Amino acid sequence: MSQPRLTLPRVMAHRGLSAHAPENTLSAVRAAHEAGSTWVELDVQLLGDGTPVIWHDAGMRRCSDGRGKLAKLRLEQAKAFDVGAWFSAGFRGERIATLDDMLTLIDTLGLGLNLELKITRGRDPEALAESVIPRLLEALPFERRLVSSFSPAALTHARSLADPSRLALGVLTDAVPKNWRSQMAAVQAFSLHCDWKRLKEKRARDVQQAGVPLVCYTANDPIAFGPCWDWGVECVISDDPPRFG
Repeated sequence: MSQPRLTLPRVMAHRGLSAHAPENTLSAVRAAHEAGSTWVELDVQLLGDGTPVIWHDAGMRRCSDGRGKLAKLRLEQAKAFDVGAWFSAGFRGERIATLDDMLTLIDTLGLGLNLELKITRGRDPEALAESVIPRLLEALPFERRLVSSFSPAALTHARSLADPSRLALGVLTDAVPKNWRSQMAAVQAFSLHCDWKRLKEKRARDVQQAGVPLVCYTANDPIAFGPCWDWGVECVISDDPPRFG
């Protein structure tokens, strides 16, 4: 049986509409939807009590008024922190989103989700996949879900939980490596994701010619990014998708 194929958008909202709302929050996803985005890219990690939450960093400092590593926090502790006021006063009172709450919102809005399994130092990739993948499979249909990660272990375990007919995976890299084909084959990946500033034309064209969707992060200047479209990039992840028209 051939692998089902997603239709990715031309532009995906990075951590929600993070140029205009606090990243990885319910407000950022609502803002992305209101701005016309059809897909969002978000990060998921586990708190110390095992609750999956939408968050990028290992700790709370950068994007909240709190302190502490996620690995040491229980949900009630993490929920006590304001995760909106650091961005602007208009978002004061925003709380960290659980994966369950975020999936409910995304389904209600009819959005697609590129969910990154974020593995910070010392965290267990298998535990994260084990917690996240069943929730995602239950919440969203195949055509509106994509799981990506820099962690081969996280992708391997995600694949063990769902075959390609049920879940599309994306291999995250910085620059596209020489062995990108074998990395993708190891987890039967659908797409390849790289830093647009490190993308080389020859490698991009190789990926395109192989029929693999190439996704680039995080571009906010449509003019500077322009040549990448000609090289075969299928989707760009941006803090400010409306800038791309």
